[in-house]
Amino acid sequence: MYFHHENQALIICFNMGGRGECTVPNKKTAPDLIMIMATISLLVVGLIMVYSASAIWANYKFGDSYFFLKRQLLFAGVGLIAMFVIMNLDYWVWKQWAKPILIICFVLLIAVLIPGIGMERNGSRSWIGVGAFSIQPSEFMKIGMIAFLAKFLSTQQRYITTVKKGLLPSLSLLFLAFGLIMLQPDLGTGTVMVGTCIIMIFVAGARVAHFAFLGVLGIVGFVGLVISAPYRMKRITSFLDPWQDPMDSGFQIIQSLYAIGPGGLLGLGLGESKQKYFYLPEPQTDFIFAILAEELGFIGGSFILLLFSILLWRGIKIALSAPDLFGSFLAVGIISMVAIQVMINIGVVIGLMPVTGITLPLLSYGGSSLTLMLMAIGVLLNISRHAR
Repeated sequence: MYFHHENQALIICFNMGGRGECTVPNKKTAPDLIMIMATISLLVVGLIMVYSASAIWANYKFGDSYFFLKRQLLFAGVGLIAMFVIMNLDYWVWKQWAKPILIICFVLLIAVLIPGIGMERNGSRSWIGVGAFSIQPSEFMKIGMIAFLAKFLSTQQRYITTVKKGLLPSLSLLFLAFGLIMLQPDLGTGTVMVGTCIIMIFVAGARVAHFAFLGVLGIVGFVGLVISAPYRMKRITSFLDPWQDPMDSGFQIIQSLYAIGPGGLLGLGLGESKQKYFYLPEPQTDFIFAILAEELGFIGGSFILLLFSILLWRGIKIALSAPDLFGSFLAVGIISMVAIQVMINIGVVIGLMPVTGITLPLLSYGGSSLTLMLMAIGVLLNISRHAR
């Protein structure tokens, strides 16, 4: 056992089989209050917008205009409790449980593909029914893969510049998970997971030449996936020119732009959206930002982007000040996942990207995504309590 002092943070290290592994003494500070305030602010705005965007559709379909709001409130309550519990749970616990969590995630991904277990919605078998609710295993896999990869990179970083011991083990697991997600199929969630893990591997110090090769391989693979499924090809062509097929593949993008355009600077007013009246399909999920921009205008949309920017800034700060490699990689993975989802979702809504089915973190309706996002932020907050 040996000690070293770094930035006034005492770290106790144990030499185990020639491999240095460090833990941090149980000296905690207050969590990142700015991140907490940004998270709560986004969550509150999300709850308001879920009700505003879904009330008409919920009343028509279920006879209860509060149907989606009540469920979202339940998920938000569970997520907040989990966030504050995890915020007080030392984050290196996730290093110990990373492998079992990943195995459970793989089991769920396989189970969702079995008829009678997996539930199909909009052509994708991505959910498992649990009573009156459902869970989305691919959302769990994103978190499970981040935790496992953070553990692998923190213990094997010296090999990350090699293919055999560094890239190959991590990428093999990553693309196995991606393959299972694509069997559902769910290209959007798979893309977020792969993008997040690639950023983690890059931050760990992988060679640029390896990334160039992976980039070419990724482009070829993406093109192959698009060509292999006609509906994906239609999404690409409708993204380039939605007016080629305005009543089918281009419908969502056109209606989204119809929502954003009239919003102007200040918006039409909260609750005054026109596109939520059965023009924009299920506006409380992927396209909630379009309804927000229509009702709250450019100012409201900019406020949301500011809150996300604050969240990402604090996440990067936490990653840089984490007391060990595992904490740093874990924080990088979580904050990269949030950033990628925000960029893709808003890119789709404003017509800069093809429709992918990615939700907007903390704002869009969805039980699994909201609860797990709040849990992930809880992990970030705990890392901030141990910051150097």
